[in-house]
Amino acid sequence: MTAQDLIRSGKAQGAQPFDRFLLTTEAWSRLPAALMAEPSLALLALWAEPAMVHSAFLDDATGAVLLASAPAEGGRYAALSPARPGAIRFERMIRDLWGLTAEDAVDLRPWLDHGRWELAGPMSGAPLAMPHSEPPQPEFLPVEGEGIHQIAVGPIHAGVIEPGHFRFHVQGEVVVRLEARLGYKHKGLLALMQARTPRAAAGFAARLSGDSTVAHSWAFATAAEAALGVVAPPRAIALRAVMAELERIHNHLNDWGFVCNDAAFAFPHARCGLLRENVLRACAAAFGHRLMMDRVLPGGVAPDIAPGGAELILGALGAVEAEVPVLQRIYDGHASLQDRVVGTGYLDPAHAARFAAGGFVGRGSGRGFDSRLRPAYPPYDWLLPAIAVEAGGDVDARVRVRIAELRTSIGLVRRLLAELPPGETLVALPAQAGEGSALIEGFRGECLAWLRLDEGGLIRGVFLRDPSWLQWPLLEAAIEGNIVADFPLLNKSFNCSYAGVDL
Repeated sequence: MTAQDLIRSGKAQGAQPFDRFLLTTEAWSRLPAALMAEPSLALLALWAEPAMVHSAFLDDATGAVLLASAPAEGGRYAALSPARPGAIRFERMIRDLWGLTAEDAVDLRPWLDHGRWELAGPMSGAPLAMPHSEPPQPEFLPVEGEGIHQIAVGPIHAGVIEPGHFRFHVQGEVVVRLEARLGYKHKGLLALMQARTPRAAAGFAARLSGDSTVAHSWAFATAAEAALGVVAPPRAIALRAVMAELERIHNHLNDWGFVCNDAAFAFPHARCGLLRENVLRACAAAFGHRLMMDRVLPGGVAPDIAPGGAELILGALGAVEAEVPVLQRIYDGHASLQDRVVGTGYLDPAHAARFAAGGFVGRGSGRGFDSRLRPAYPPYDWLLPAIAVEAGGDVDARVRVRIAELRTSIGLVRRLLAELPPGETLVALPAQAGEGSALIEGFRGECLAWLRLDEGGLIRGVFLRDPSWLQWPLLEAAIEGNIVADFPLLNKSFNCSYAGVDL
């Protein structure tokens, strides 16, 4: 029996649009072996509720999404990490938040809980009070060999950057192993969303990772609409796509500039920063917020685009479009810059596929997945954007994917604004039970949202997954064999979210 057949043998729970299948504990225990035999079924996420574990999978061949659940009897469930290494950090997170232990897991060290929480398993339904004590020293994986020493970096860094600790094991200047320790931005977001209506909880989804606020808001809103059987108005759908592509544009400009800056080439950084600032100002004028935070809501968008907003957006994008070819010639034409980015931070396509890496990380290593086209959702089911894929797998390849996506996104925004449907932008939501999920493409990759509502329309279960969950481990792999001085460059080429995985 294939893994997909095993999942579908469970009891369908009526979730929309991707059904969730409830497996017995015994059936779930057979899932790791079935996954080993079916490498094309990619793990998207693992999460939990009290005494229950949930998972989401993607069939790489068809784009079909499958959700599977099972009871965690006695607080334990069969680990998926032996079959899917991307499950490792999810399993650690589940143990910290819900107190459920993955049996035969690859790694059971704490992830979010650094020994400072007052409660163990705060979302388990029966948390345990923790005595006050000195927080334990973090454990890092050992490295053997002659001349190995450690470099500890963070969690506080120079400049304005999120906190994260990086432990380098190096031999001379060459990195033998990198291990990231995150969790410093944990804000209890999932617990804060509980017992609220989807509309009231939308502000928390918007703040999972501020640079992807539109994508996460859209994913959460779509999941809520699926659970409630609501369809957002056509004008709202188009405006969501406008905002999502603008979010992609301003982030790609930012990343391109910072990659150049980390390679000691400041001019493209300055120009990209100026172009991004003009885009953000146009967003503020058109939607009332530079990052377009809290504009995408369950049921549509609010407010509507401001009068004259479209013209300001098109003016800012026209400046970007005019300067991108100039900046690319500069990027391509400076040997000292190319020497830093070409061949640096190589991510093997096999690794990218094994971790189901999305966005420019996956597409820079040959994995052409884009949730706008598979499983697809409006309005991209008729826009059909071109998907940029590079085979190089290095910093340069990830930059080139960004550059190609800049051009594509500018064209998409122009089409959407030219054909913007008339009508309302926000509809009312019923108060009723339901379960829904969504996969929405952000600038980093696909953002997943799942929620379960009770009879009064209040959230009883929710999970939001940033693409960075499956990209941070790949950053650790890509730095091996590179020198320590190239880490800032490589880190920016991935630009994983700290807050997005800290929940």
